[in-house]
Amino acid sequence: MTRWKVLGEILQADFSVPGDRIAEALKNQEISGKLLGEILLGMKAITPETLAAALAAQQGLDFLKTIPDEGAGSDLLELIPIGFAKEYRVFPINRSDGRLRVAVADPLDTRPLNDLAALTRTRLEIAVATPDEILRAINRSYERKAGEAQDFVEDIEGGESQLAGNLEPADLLDTSDEAPIIRFVNSLITQAYKQRASDIHIEPFETELIIRYRVDGILYDVLSPPHRAQASITSRLKIMSNLNIAEKRLPQDGRFRVRIAGKDVDVRVSTLPTAFGERVVMRLLDKASNVLTLEEVGMDPQMLRMVNGMITKSHGIFLVTGPTGSGKTTTLYAALTRLNSREKNIITVEDPIEYQLAGVGQIQVNPKINLTFAAGLRSILRQDPDIIMVGEIRDGETAEIAVQSALTGHMVFSTLHTNDAAGALTRLVEMGIEPFLAASSIVGILAQRLVRRVCPSCREAYRPTPEMLREMGLGTAVASDAVFYRGAGCSECMGIGYRGRKGIYELLTVDEQVRDLLLQNKDAASIKSAAMKKGMRTLRDAGLAMALAGETSIEEVLRVTQEEI
Repeated sequence: MTRWKVLGEILQADFSVPGDRIAEALKNQEISGKLLGEILLGMKAITPETLAAALAAQQGLDFLKTIPDEGAGSDLLELIPIGFAKEYRVFPINRSDGRLRVAVADPLDTRPLNDLAALTRTRLEIAVATPDEILRAINRSYERKAGEAQDFVEDIEGGESQLAGNLEPADLLDTSDEAPIIRFVNSLITQAYKQRASDIHIEPFETELIIRYRVDGILYDVLSPPHRAQASITSRLKIMSNLNIAEKRLPQDGRFRVRIAGKDVDVRVSTLPTAFGERVVMRLLDKASNVLTLEEVGMDPQMLRMVNGMITKSHGIFLVTGPTGSGKTTTLYAALTRLNSREKNIITVEDPIEYQLAGVGQIQVNPKINLTFAAGLRSILRQDPDIIMVGEIRDGETAEIAVQSALTGHMVFSTLHTNDAAGALTRLVEMGIEPFLAASSIVGILAQRLVRRVCPSCREAYRPTPEMLREMGLGTAVASDAVFYRGAGCSECMGIGYRGRKGIYELLTVDEQVRDLLLQNKDAASIKSAAMKKGMRTLRDAGLAMALAGETSIEEVLRVTQEEI
């Protein structure tokens, strides 16, 4: 009869875990009473994959490094609640020959297995996988199971059916989670998240209701539910956002959080009364998404060195400019992440706070109580800050305080809405800042845009004719034999031809020549021309380099830099 091996022996014999590490863990176990595998994981003596494989070997079970993507059928997913699957880390793989094949993280915990066998009335065939792999499989499969919003449109179309009563806003408070409107709204948000949408627009017109998603900065029509459901959809979203469902004459702003496929999503809701009903716009913010680094936002090495030199100065103003949705705040967060340390006191005043930064004091603007950017900035200066970030310079008062802060030894980051870097200097002067103060306080200005990337799955080469290039305003700047790429459209990119975005940048260094031009009250065009002669690469040039590298199309570059034509 073969002796049953203990876990420590298996780890040492089959997975080369040093005996002294196992002995140390066993001593720890006598004191703490914890499981041996848990202790070894905490000591980083083994990986979760090693532990799962050892448990499988000990019990004579299969070890699954990855769980197949096709996962379980919808009937099994409906049978096993997602809460149960996540709590006990069990996942139904398939059912055949009267047996249910299940992946588990801990084969020694028989309680959930007994419950599962009783629930499904099926004999179980057990395999072992890591907790993280089981969670990934759960999220993938249950997300795939979640219906498309289009699937629920029929539920809310029937005029004479029993569902018609659910369309009245007053009844929504009493309906269950299976009510058609609730399922429709849940699916609408889930589908938007799956398609990487940043915003959901619900727009009522005289005879129709249009729902659009903003994906990679562009709005696309996705649905047209029955017009009479508009009030119910709006009321459901108001309930979720803790807004007043009875108030339909005034704009309202709210927010709520949902969990989609294991990820927390913050949804900002704005309602606006129009001639044909309330218009609703939702902004989706993935709370689990990490703040990008300066390397990840798309800067080339030379620009990265220049930006690093500017943001690490002891005092001054570093501005990022561009239109709404061009990634300005993301770039500033990347800069703050680079500078964030225990030696620095960093405080921000934002509207809204889009990312949580550990170790950084973040203030939310609230005009209702007179907490404006200017008021917040004035208060920040009494908190002994080293680095200050102001979400946006919107008025002369905020601009003046920011300049004074920079001149008194603080490093200030902020944003402006201008078309290019040089325009930010003249904009500050227009706000009432004296040219000599702007010239002495600003260390650098970064203009940026987000350019859609050509979808790698359907990318195809094409060669524009010289006439076409001249028509686009590029002239002889591009070699006649240059090859460009565009997306043909596929299922990966929803037929758009683009997937994801990347930043293009224009960096203006405020040197002596630029300061002299500003003191002479020269316009933005003169400042830009002087900077270009000294080597500044414009947004158009940066976009063209990206197109020549095959990452985007000529049409996309022209779309985001059209004001330069």
